[in-house]
Amino acid sequence: MKQSMRIYPGLVIGFTTMAIFFVSMMTPAMASSRQDTGVMCRLKTDKDIFPAGKSQNIVLKISLDAPLPPADIQRPAVNISLVLDQSGSMNGIKIDQAKAAAKEAVNRLGLKDVFSLVTYNNTIRTIVPAQHPKNRRQITDTIRQIHASGNTALFGGVSQGAAEIRKNIEKDYVHRIVLLSDGLANVGPSTPEDLGRLGAALIKENISVTTVGVGVDYNEDLMARLSQKSDGNTYFVESGYDLPSIFTAELGDVLNVVAKKVKVIITLADDIIPVGIIGREGRINGNRISFSMNQLYGGQEKYALVEVKLPASPPGSHKKIARANVYYENPFTRQQAQSSGVSHIEFSSNPATVAASTNVDVVREYQLNLNALAQEKAIELSDKGQKKKAVAELKKSAVKLKELGGRYQDEILLEEADAIESQARRIEAEGMSKKSRKVLRTKSFQMKNQQILKE
Repeated sequence: MKQSMRIYPGLVIGFTTMAIFFVSMMTPAMASSRQDTGVMCRLKTDKDIFPAGKSQNIVLKISLDAPLPPADIQRPAVNISLVLDQSGSMNGIKIDQAKAAAKEAVNRLGLKDVFSLVTYNNTIRTIVPAQHPKNRRQITDTIRQIHASGNTALFGGVSQGAAEIRKNIEKDYVHRIVLLSDGLANVGPSTPEDLGRLGAALIKENISVTTVGVGVDYNEDLMARLSQKSDGNTYFVESGYDLPSIFTAELGDVLNVVAKKVKVIITLADDIIPVGIIGREGRINGNRISFSMNQLYGGQEKYALVEVKLPASPPGSHKKIARANVYYENPFTRQQAQSSGVSHIEFSSNPATVAASTNVDVVREYQLNLNALAQEKAIELSDKGQKKKAVAELKKSAVKLKELGGRYQDEILLEEADAIESQARRIEAEGMSKKSRKVLRTKSFQMKNQQILKE
């Protein structure tokens, strides 16, 4: 399935699944098992056949393919808290479009769902306490009365949104906070580390936070850290006019959750050495690698990339690389479920045979994740005043993307190479603008989190 990152005018938008959230052939290197309506676990390496007679590092991709929601079963109910910045800088089109988006979200929720709305500036107010949206007119009238003024108590706003979620935390809901802000947190805890710790605490309660940054003055490091640590999505919206589209995309995700409390454990063969996890956060303990996600959405693929070291093996031999076990809660049956996959590879002394066995999709995802890390490195260098090194980092990544894209005739790699080259030229000419920094940070997060629009 083709994947791409789209940047629309004034908007960096993540993937959608069935709606726009507020939402095989077996080879020696790939084997999997799945339930009829469950998550499929697939393991694949960057090649099916590797050079014989030498130790080497390879890339292992662990994919989770989520099924579409069953058509004949009612979807899981959701528990959403919208946390809305109403500080003075939101005045005008931004607050108007935020209110329009919030009203549209209320109208799309079912009567079994729970909705709450928290606003924040100098102070924090719960203007719609957690409730089933039975009286939509009253809720939308309340939303209509929101006005912008004051400063930005962002940390307190998210904390209050979490308090509304917790009123129903013991019930079987999909829990989500959606935070919208256009400015810097200047009341209360305000650093990325502060918000990262808050996100890490919330995910332990199965609460994810999606962040929507509006304009070019919000703190993208803070917003991305909060989303990353809580397994939410993140968006950059340059214009308030794009807010309804963002909320529709988010709601499309959250209303299509097909797996909750997902945990993946990869066990490597005894003589395989883990080198590192690329992009996604996870843990390595001996020959076991694990990572977790709060939710999977219908029709979505999530994955982890792991670099491992192989021992030298003779030509013609076969080798088991790893087994992955996926454990999750099926929100339709409310039962625990699991899936598994196993990876095997072969060895050959024939370079042509090795090259012909390349799995281009794994090579692509690996290089795109390395590109995401290059984007983060460029931001870091620019922040230190090292513009030339930042530009060089992006250009080096673009060269590699272009080289692989040309070798495998891969349009996605070539398109991303062009996009990164363009960013590098812009930064070289103008420096790292607020917009460029937000584009790079957001795209990096979305790539590593597979928050990708699928076509």
